[in-house]
Amino acid sequence: MELELRHLRTVRAIAEAGSLTRAATALGLAQPALSAQLKRIERALGGVLFERGRHGVRATPLGELVLERTRVVLPAVTELQREAARFARTPRGPGHLRLGGTHGPLLGALLVRLADAAPDARVTTRTSWSERRLAALLAEGRLDFALAGTCGSAAPPGADGLVWREVAVDPVFVMLPARHPLSDATEIGLGELAGEDWACVPGDGCFGDCFTAACARAGFTPRHLYETDPTALVHLVQAGRAAGLCRATFPATDGVVTRPLTGTPLAWRHLLGWHAGGRHVDTAGTVLAEARVAHAGVAARSDSYTRWLAAHRVP
Repeated sequence: MELELRHLRTVRAIAEAGSLTRAATALGLAQPALSAQLKRIERALGGVLFERGRHGVRATPLGELVLERTRVVLPAVTELQREAARFARTPRGPGHLRLGGTHGPLLGALLVRLADAAPDARVTTRTSWSERRLAALLAEGRLDFALAGTCGSAAPPGADGLVWREVAVDPVFVMLPARHPLSDATEIGLGELAGEDWACVPGDGCFGDCFTAACARAGFTPRHLYETDPTALVHLVQAGRAAGLCRATFPATDGVVTRPLTGTPLAWRHLLGWHAGGRHVDTAGTVLAEARVAHAGVAARSDSYTRWLAAHRVP
C-alpha cells in the first residue's frame, strides 16, 4: 500500500482524539474498520504508530515522527489546493513559466510537480552556479521564480523588489567512498576527517568560509577544498581522493555513502525567490507549496537523511 494524504489525516485524527473509538466516531467509521486501516498504515510505514492502553492511545517515537511531518505536509497541501483552485479560475492561455535554479535534485522534482499541476503550461529552466546571478535574472524580469540557497542563516542574494521564502533547511552531509574506514558510522565528527582533502560544488555565497570556520572549531585546517561539478565530485570521492560535502538530499550513488556530521556544523537553506512585481506573482504561493512538497519527496528517497530525520525528529 502506498501512503496517501488520507492516511496522514487518519493518523492525525487518532492522535487528536486520543483513542481509536473516539477517532472512529469523528471520522464516521466503525472502530474495527479504523483499526484495520491503522494496521495497513503501520505496515506501509514499517512500524507501530500508537501504543494502546486502558486510557486510550499514545504515539510511539515513530508515531511522533509521522505526526511532526504531518503537521508540515497537510497544511502545505491545503495551501496548495487553495492556490491551485485560484490558479485554475484565473483566465489565461497555456502560459510560460520561467524557472531558474542551482544544481541538485530539488529543481528536477519541482519541475515534475509543476508539470503535473499545470500540464498546459510551458515551463523553461535556466541553471547557474551563482545565486547572485539567479537574483539578477529575477530582478531583470528574465526569470519568474528561482530556487537558490544560502549557508545556514546567511541573508539571501539581494536585489531590490525580490521576495525570498524558505522551502526547507537541510544538514550538510559528508560523502565518503564505500570502502572508507568510517563508512559504517552512524554519524562522523568533523575532526575525524582532519586528514582528508575535500570537494564541494561551486557557489558565490559564504559556504567555503563557513566550512573553514567549522573545521577550525573542530581543531584543524582543511588541507584543500576542490570546487567542481557534481559528477567530478562523485568521481573524486569514489577514487578516494577527497571527502565530499553535499546536501542531505544527495541521491544514492554507487561506490559512495553519505553520512551526517556530528552536531550538524553546517546547514543549507533552500529558498524560492520571485520579484514582487513579477507577472506570475499571483501563483507564488502555489509554486512555493509545490517546492516544499517536492523537497519532502526528495528527502524521503534518501535513506541516510530519513534515518537522520528519525533520530533528530526534525519537522
